[in-house]
Amino acid sequence: MNTAILAPAAALVLWSVFMMYWLMAARLPAMAKIGVDLGKAAPGGRGQDIDPNLPPPVAWKSHNYAHLMEQPTVFYAAVVILAISGGASEISVYLAWGYTVLRVLHSVWQSTVNVVSVRFVLFLLSSLCLTVLAVQAVVATI
Repeated sequence: MNTAILAPAAALVLWSVFMMYWLMAARLPAMAKIGVDLGKAAPGGRGQDIDPNLPPPVAWKSHNYAHLMEQPTVFYAAVVILAISGGASEISVYLAWGYTVLRVLHSVWQSTVNVVSVRFVLFLLSSLCLTVLAVQAVVATI
């Protein structure tokens, strides 16, 4: 099994955890500033329900965290398939690192500057890496 391909996935997992804490560090003080008391929150409330009341740079971090729970799940599956099947090549590892680095850059950009045209390019480039990894995963299993 080629475990080298798992390293970028593990790095993205750690980055996702970092983003979770970054969003909490931004959101909790902003919520307190506008008078939101978590102890009095209605049952079933969600963080995204408060986003319209928070400054955009605060909400951007939670939006990015949600994005890290979406498309990267396909990345994790492709990487695990490649690792288990033995189909991970050196190119696969480079693509996996490319995907991870681009997603980290996407996170930093979205969480700070958030100019959509740049964010889209980062998303597109990471998606291209993911597409090739997904094709490699299929080829490795047929």
